[in-house]
Amino acid sequence: MAEPRIVDLPAIEPVSCPCGEARRAFADFPEFPGTVHLTDIHADAQPHRHREHTEIYVILECEPGAAIELDGVQTPVSPLTAVAIPPGVVHRAIGTMRTLVICHPEFDPLDEDLLKS
Repeated sequence: MAEPRIVDLPAIEPVSCPCGEARRAFADFPEFPGTVHLTDIHADAQPHRHREHTEIYVILECEPGAAIELDGVQTPVSPLTAVAIPPGVVHRAIGTMRTLVICHPEFDPLDEDLLKS
């Protein structure tokens, strides 16, 4: 039987991503078929899509007027808004925010296509 695992997300070294900076956890935990990211989204987040990944964004903090853009349609968001983004949907955040992202399957940067804004 696998052992439980506890991760301090803010303690993980951030990596650059099209949204800003992500701290990714559980890539090495075979009992979970995905990853969990604490992502600080910057104002210059780039539109992108994933060919195979589904992402769930949970907005933890955001500035007033923040939104999520899905296939060109902007929808306002606020703390504790959850957004399910299936594969193929072009998406980006509008405004600065901190999100918890659940990615299935496990995040792979080769699955990500950057698009022009």
